[in-house]
Amino acid sequence: MLKTAWVTDSTAYLDEKLMNHPDVYCVPLSVILDGEEFVDGINLTPNQLFERLKQLKSPPKTSQPSVGAFHALYEKLEKKYDQVISVHLSGKLSGTVSSSQQAAKLVQIPVTVVDSNILSLPMSALMKKGMELLEAGENLQEVIKQMEEIRDTNETYVLVGSLEQLHRGGRLSGLKFFLGSMLNIKPIISFDKGALFVKDKVRSENKAKERILNYFKQAYEKHSFKEVYLLYGLYEEQANEWRSELELAYPELKVSTAPLGAVIGVHAGENTLGISWFNGMK
Repeated sequence: MLKTAWVTDSTAYLDEKLMNHPDVYCVPLSVILDGEEFVDGINLTPNQLFERLKQLKSPPKTSQPSVGAFHALYEKLEKKYDQVISVHLSGKLSGTVSSSQQAAKLVQIPVTVVDSNILSLPMSALMKKGMELLEAGENLQEVIKQMEEIRDTNETYVLVGSLEQLHRGGRLSGLKFFLGSMLNIKPIISFDKGALFVKDKVRSENKAKERILNYFKQAYEKHSFKEVYLLYGLYEEQANEWRSELELAYPELKVSTAPLGAVIGVHAGENTLGISWFNGMK
């Protein structure tokens, strides 16, 4: 079997298994606060970020890893591995996929770059699925094909903690931001092929939760997937409340929670809460 390295970026949620896996490598994004650059997950935690956001003089920014950062890693991996599979956050939200693809052209080792169309825990789950398939003896083409098929069955719904931050970062159009702020509407944000869009607009957080859990129920009854992921900005308590409700209603379902991390927190805000699953993840 070909020796394979798996590469991702710091918007992935790396649990203990992935963190300690000898063949998993992570390239960090950066966060720029008032001109000072921090490396995501290295010298800036979400807690530190949200504390700093309250005192900023200028809007925060995020920065994708450079082509050089990927190039240096891929060159290093050439010495130990036969191939690389690189799984990254949605190319519609960041240029990380592009940096990875450009670096892949500069090295001898074959690098397959996968745009996950998502981020955080669902992205990590997709990578884990690919690792399982490869370990089970599937060839590279089949692994990538199945990963992409599963990826395309993803559903994600997010209650964004700060519409203003999302708007400032250019991730939500001005008109939709205006409507949300002026009419006290709670938008439900979703993904379409990796891009954010307003799926629904409701009048309160309770109504939004009810609507989202209804989407979940319909999808679960139709597809019987095994896992669901809850993603939060800073406050785990809210995610745990949803988790308890889901575990009670669907005892056979594996419910996981994870923080979104500093880079996503810059755009989404500390009160963000999301739910995500793959209809095709059996």
